[in-house]
Amino acid sequence: MKNIFLTLLIIAGVTQVTLSQTEIPCEQKTWVVNVGSIPDHIDIYHSGHYLTNPREENVITWTVTDNQGAIIAQETLIDEDRFDFYHDIPTTDTMNISALLINEVAGVACFVEDVLFWEETEVIPGVFTYSWEFLNGNVPILGANDLIAPTLSFYPNPSNELINISFDQDQLSKLELYDITGKLLFKKELNTNTYALNIANYPSGTYLVKVYNQNNASLNKKIIKK
Repeated sequence: MKNIFLTLLIIAGVTQVTLSQTEIPCEQKTWVVNVGSIPDHIDIYHSGHYLTNPREENVITWTVTDNQGAIIAQETLIDEDRFDFYHDIPTTDTMNISALLINEVAGVACFVEDVLFWEETEVIPGVFTYSWEFLNGNVPILGANDLIAPTLSFYPNPSNELINISFDQDQLSKLELYDITGKLLFKKELNTNTYALNIANYPSGTYLVKVYNQNNASLNKKIIKK
């Protein structure tokens, strides 16, 4: 009986390690509007938090803007799968919404954006349902599923000027810098294993650096400008 119990513990341990090392593609880490029939309140569930481990390391930055680019809601949540906010946007307008999920321990960075619109559906003649819906099905834009080995370092981070990037196993081929809305700010072709990224001219905040090695494997890293 003791041997059987020990065998079951070993199998359970191996299964747990295997599951923790299996990364779900960004394409499957979508989000949905939950009970979106209230005109001035949005409640969104992000499945990426449930699919990415360790969950306590999940950081999701949400940004909502109107059609003129003004921020309606913006929040960074840790270890949370839901995001809700109130607004005064009329149901005749749309809202732009994005979610950046970063888990540095798992080496994951997924960025998704979409447009929310108010939909009227006639379920039977003369009877309608109303809800906020996503226009494009929240298609992922940035993803890190083919990761560079964790020998790539960024230091210092946070920084107010230079962030030194070093990779000790291969040369880097390309670097891209994005803001939290997914806008490409800077792009550089490389042929070296070190690079000093100058962020002095950017506003304080959180940014995403995407780097590629010679085999075109990529890694996304969150950096902070003081």
